[in-house]
This record gives sequence, structure tokens and C-alpha cells, in this order.
Amino acid sequence: MKHHPLTATGWGCLLAGTLLIVAANVTAARPLLYLGVLLAALPVVCLLFVRLPRRRGEVSRQIATDLLAVGETSRVQVRFDLWTFGIPNGTWRDTLPDAVRGDATGAYPQDALRYDLEGVRRGISTLGPLLLRTTDPFGLAQREQAFGDTRTITVIPQTVALASLPAKVGAAGGSAQTRSTRLGQGADNLIPRPYSSGDSRRRIHWRATAHRGDLMVRQEEEEASPDAVVVLDRAADGWARPGDDPDPLFESAVVLCASAALRLAQDGYSVDVLDSAGEVLGSLRGHEEDREDVMVALAVVAPRGGRRDLRTVVGSTPPGPLVVITGRLDDEAAEKLSTAGAAAPLLFTTDASEAALASVRAHGWFPAVLPADADELAGAWASALPLSRVQHA
Repeated sequence: MKHHPLTATGWGCLLAGTLLIVAANVTAARPLLYLGVLLAALPVVCLLFVRLPRRRGEVSRQIATDLLAVGETSRVQVRFDLWTFGIPNGTWRDTLPDAVRGDATGAYPQDALRYDLEGVRRGISTLGPLLLRTTDPFGLAQREQAFGDTRTITVIPQTVALASLPAKVGAAGGSAQTRSTRLGQGADNLIPRPYSSGDSRRRIHWRATAHRGDLMVRQEEEEASPDAVVVLDRAADGWARPGDDPDPLFESAVVLCASAALRLAQDGYSVDVLDSAGEVLGSLRGHEEDREDVMVALAVVAPRGGRRDLRTVVGSTPPGPLVVITGRLDDEAAEKLSTAGAAAPLLFTTDASEAALASVRAHGWFPAVLPADADELAGAWASALPLSRVQHA
């Protein structure tokens, strides 16, 4: 919101002074002229009072959590150092992006500037700059000035608690049969190493890659197919056209993708999260930074591009559990959708005909309809589990 140099009171004072000067000239009343000049000059003097002093400030922000999930709240602590002549009185306001909301305002000066921030929309955006609005002692003139740099904030998808897969369906993986070598946290070869020709893209260490600017891979992992795969089909033709507001069905798909990957990792599987084009969004191998890498990647994912054959995406060695989350599924695509030999293929689609669902069931899938409401995801997940289908048969 743009602020005028004068407050409503200041404009009223200036208008009153002007009218009195006009009235004094018409009636030849000298006292009215003096009063009019005083009222008209006072806002100008106050404007110079707040505008002339030079101000320089530094702003730093500390956020209680590095990653803020949708629906979660975090505390932001702001340090504002202002160098100017005298201590102005006014209000401060931190500029918030659409991805978050909070009451980021307060009186100035005060000992501490802090506010609570709630995640609203996943993505990477910026906080700031800090705006300081001050007025003169009479409240006639005002000044708003921006201070400090911005601070990047990452809002990650929310996650929901999902039921575990039945132990007997994870024949290709799980707690007792995981195929990835996991070394202790103190092992020397836990440090990422530079990418070499022939290394699998599934071993890329995305956090180290972003930090160093060169491709880095995990030294401690063996070349082996993952025990579980989660595929987020973000092909553009399966989702609503992008607009100003996010597609609630795609947002629900991202939430299920994150939740399913964490659920499988908690059950002891080594998990790869891929998109429908085969791009690796992240991997969960039992390390603390893995979860953050996956969540940051999912924070910025959006519908785009096309899709490849699922057998090409998954690879030649079938995984145990395979979770595919897709948008609209037509009859032709359903007829060609292979399970890639997975032991537990789960399919979630936003829109599919009865014929399409019957077709994927015939191929061995356990399908379910993806709801737009994240609160209903746990129920949709439970209805797709192989054991629940046996119980309802």
C-alpha cells in the first residue's frame, strides 16, 4: 500500500490554511491571514522534519525452523539497527510473500521485533524488505522507507500419517531385506564425492551439489536398485492448466508423494522419488539430510513436460513397493500402464473411468482415487493397500 507524504490530518490542516488565506483576502481580515499561513506552513515544516534526516539501517532475520511446512507456524526474530539523527516514532512492517501469512507489524521503537509466520503455499520465496513508517510529533507528515536485505524462506509440503504396507507384500525390500549399504554416521566415506562418468543419477547428493556448484554423489551407497519407488506424474496434460491459484488436486498429489516416501522410509525401505520423465527428485537412504532434500525438491515441483514409459523410469530391476501418483488417466493410457514388475504397485489417479480402473486392476495395480482434500489422503492410501483389498474381497 502506497502512503502519501501527508497524513489525513496533515491534508486537512493544509486545506484549512488555504481556505483561511482565501477568506482573509476576500474579507480583508488580517488575523485570518496569519492563522491561515500558520496552518498551511505547519504541514510543510513537519514534512521537512520527517524527510530531511538521512537514515541507514541493517536488518537480519532468524527463523526458528529452516523449513516451514504448509500449515505449520514458526517464530521470526528480526534485528533492526537504525542509524539516524534522533529516534523516530512510528510502526514497522515486514513484507510477506503470498506463500506465508502472519501479523508482521508492530510499534517502533521497541526492544524486540518478532512475529509468528504460518506456511500457506509451498515454494521458495522471500521475506522483506522491512518497512519503517514514521510521523512527526503532530501527526501531520509521514515517511515510509525500506531497510535491509530480503531473506529466503522455503515452504515445504505438509505430510500426513499413512498406514504401513503389509510386510508380506514388500518381498523386494523392507527392514530385513534392504539392498542399500548404510554406513555409520562417522564413516569417512560418508562425505559426498565428485560425480564420475558411469555413476547413477540416483546417487546424486543434491544438497552438496547445490552447495558446491558441481555434481556430487554419495560415496557410501552401492550401485543397486532401490527397494521402493515413488513416482509423481507431473506431465502437463494430466493436470489443470496453471493459473494464479494452485491446482488443489496437484497439491494433494505432492502431499501424498511426500507422505508415501516418508512412510516407506520409516518402514525400512530405501526410497527413490522420481517424476514421470525419470528425473530424480530425491532419495531416502536413512540419513537426516535426505528428508530435507526431498522436501525442498517437492516444494518447487510443478506440472510440466511429458511422461516416459514406466518401465524405463523405474529401471530393469523391479522394486518392492511402487507408488505412482498421476492426474487424469484415460482408457488408452490405463491399458498401457505396466507395473514394471513391482511387488506392491499402488496407483492413485485424480480422474479415471470405470473401464480404466478395471484395466489397471487387470494389470496388477491396486488403484484408488486421489482426493483434493489432504485430510482424506490417509483413507485413500488405506483403501489401496493390498491387504485391505483382500479383506474386502
